Amino acid sequence: MKKITVIADEKIPFLRGVLEPYAEVIYLPGNKIDRQSVMNGDALLIRTRTRCDKSLLEGTSVQFIATATIGFDHIDTEYCNQHKIAWFNAPGCNSSSVQQYITAVLMELSREQHIRLEDKTIGIVGVGNVGSKVKKIAELLGMKVKINDPPRARKEGEQGFVTLDEILQTCDFITLHVPLNKTGIDKTFHLVNKELFSKMKAGAWLFNTSRGEVVETGALRSALNSGRLAGTVLDVWENEPSIDLELLRKTFISTPHIAGYSTDGKANGTSQVVRLLAAHFGLPLTEFFPLNLPEPLFPEIKIDNAGLSSSQVIEQCVLHTYPIMSDHILIQDHPETFEQQRGQYPVRREFQAYTVKLSKADQGTIDILKKLGFKLAE
Repeated sequence: MKKITVIADEKIPFLRGVLEPYAEVIYLPGNKIDRQSVMNGDALLIRTRTRCDKSLLEGTSVQFIATATIGFDHIDTEYCNQHKIAWFNAPGCNSSSVQQYITAVLMELSREQHIRLEDKTIGIVGVGNVGSKVKKIAELLGMKVKINDPPRARKEGEQGFVTLDEILQTCDFITLHVPLNKTGIDKTFHLVNKELFSKMKAGAWLFNTSRGEVVETGALRSALNSGRLAGTVLDVWENEPSIDLELLRKTFISTPHIAGYSTDGKANGTSQVVRLLAAHFGLPLTEFFPLNLPEPLFPEIKIDNAGLSSSQVIEQCVLHTYPIMSDHILIQDHPETFEQQRGQYPVRREFQAYTVKLSKADQGTIDILKKLGFKLAE
């Protein structure tokens, strides 16, 4: 039987050697995957830097596309459907990674801005795989939570959801977890614009880990300059990797589109696309998951918690797993290496890869840490 030909983004982790017994695999940089390189390919395994549309696919033998990412706005799904090209994304693959990122953001805000999270209300716009996990974390930290998700509200009923205007007018933190939709009833392109900023509660914070184009750059700069916003946390940007340097300098935390880049999230994404490919072409890899993920450098977190509040212990644990300011400092100092920072992102394991050892038993703190996913030493 002739082996299938797979063209794969060389930055998809844990992939090399997996498909080779069953396929000819050609690895390329995501932005170098072009029509010539895919002409005789049967399948594409990609990430967000490969635009799959008519200009790439027309006249090729490609019959399958899978992106190892939650988002799929880089795939022209209409073209694929019309030409019987099967396409897939990896929903939820890095949701726990973004959950870890937002938790680290909240810990830094609490620490650096002396904000008591229990006194604050967070508004979550988009409550799918990622937003739902952010909701759980916020509730665990004692915050009041409001959620907005028009597609879910239409499907499930309005109860439990609030309008975007209510989020804007009443929430101290607003975090965006929506797909990028350029048209239609649920259009999110420039969802957050000058008009929305004018409705926003004075002194609110805006977090964006969804897509850069969801927020209008100029309007965000103006909102920060006017003092309308207390601050912003941005992982995604318009015109990546050529990001707005003035806006970069105004952020409280900025990162190069890596919120979903935990090692665990990457492994999940690779697992999903390999399983989908295997199912489509009848390969014996439908249960594949990467083995032996790299361990954290310091997997044990020892804390002398005598005299510390529960929130202080949680803060130490979360920021031990992900010292988010190191990513912020790097992009602030070297914005020109945006893509390199993504491509060479270091190992970041999620909470479940760590064991916490407290000097003094505190059942309330222990319960929260376990619910976050940490293991507790006996």
